[in-house]
Amino acid sequence: MTNPIPTADHLTHFDATGQAHMVDVGAKQDTHRTAVAAGTIRMKPETLALITSGSAKKGDVIGIARIAAIMASKRTSDLVPLCHPLPITRVTVDFEIDEAANSVHCRAQVETIGKTGVEMEALTAVQVGLLTVYDMCKAVDRGMVMTNVRVMEKHGGKSGDWTADIDA
Repeated sequence: MTNPIPTADHLTHFDATGQAHMVDVGAKQDTHRTAVAAGTIRMKPETLALITSGSAKKGDVIGIARIAAIMASKRTSDLVPLCHPLPITRVTVDFEIDEAANSVHCRAQVETIGKTGVEMEALTAVQVGLLTVYDMCKAVDRGMVMTNVRVMEKHGGKSGDWTADIDA
């Protein structure tokens, strides 16, 4: 299924004259909102072995990346200029080791009860989680690649539920 190409009137962060602005969500209903994002970091097999063995020089890579991801989700509005600060009610961050692909997959789920969604918070959590893995292992592998960071699903709000196409 092909999505229509968005036009300028679909971009909610611009006013009628094309100036950037923060979307007014004041009239929206508070609803339970959830977003899930995911991404991957690929690396050398030796780097993945350091992570899985717990012998990376800087310590527990996955544990520290999880905390960084959670912290980042709470600071999204400080990083992305037009994001609303949100009262996040729950954040979970999971990492999966994929030895066959020499990768670590990150998945973040963020929830709130509010007037706007938490997709940006979930994406920020994943990206900072992956950046933290990179930071902690860059001394042995500067060629790591972060890839496929995207929203996987969102729930709640006026637009309802959405799930990513698996092949997108």
